[in-house]
Amino acid sequence: MDNTYQKWLWERLGQKTVEALKKHGFDAHFAETIDNARELILEMVSAYETFGFAGSHSTRVINVIEALKGKGKRVFDHWQEGLTREEDLALRLDQGRCDCFFCSANAVSATGEIVNMDGVGNRTNAMTFGPKKVVIVAGMNKVRHDLDSALRRIWEVAGPMRAKSLSIDTPCARTGICTDCNSPQRICRVTAILHRKPMMTDVSVVLINEALGF
Repeated sequence: MDNTYQKWLWERLGQKTVEALKKHGFDAHFAETIDNARELILEMVSAYETFGFAGSHSTRVINVIEALKGKGKRVFDHWQEGLTREEDLALRLDQGRCDCFFCSANAVSATGEIVNMDGVGNRTNAMTFGPKKVVIVAGMNKVRHDLDSALRRIWEVAGPMRAKSLSIDTPCARTGICTDCNSPQRICRVTAILHRKPMMTDVSVVLINEALGF
């Protein structure tokens, strides 16, 4: 099926969302392609030396980590293989103290809010206070028309899909339906909504006209 009309619809919605985010104090951008986004982001963060990356498919698919490492930058990434529990924890803590933190969003509203829900909380912490700069990367599949539908997206789409991808034993990973469970492996434990740009944190949002992540 030709996705021309989907791209057009996302572009219109993306432009509306960018304007709303700007009104809320965010440095917001719309990128037509992944390549456009990578070029924009690398220029945006060129002055920083240390970078933290949350557990996000969206920030990795644009190949920013490889580009930063190629420039000799230091990267704190707890998705490295073979880490001990102590090393994993140390990297998550470093993500909250680095110069620039990268993450995605579980949902973004066209009214200008950014919503994330975590199991551990390292992402929700770092995206609000600590790093000098935060870059939030999201595909247009994550944009909803208002805050209520953005929150519903987490329960109905992002949560079950992420749980399934991690092969964890939760009801939603088995059925695809959220039951607001008390499973020990539940990943929906901490919710952060950026209604406005945090007072002491520079936050850029890059929306990409692609379907990225969960």
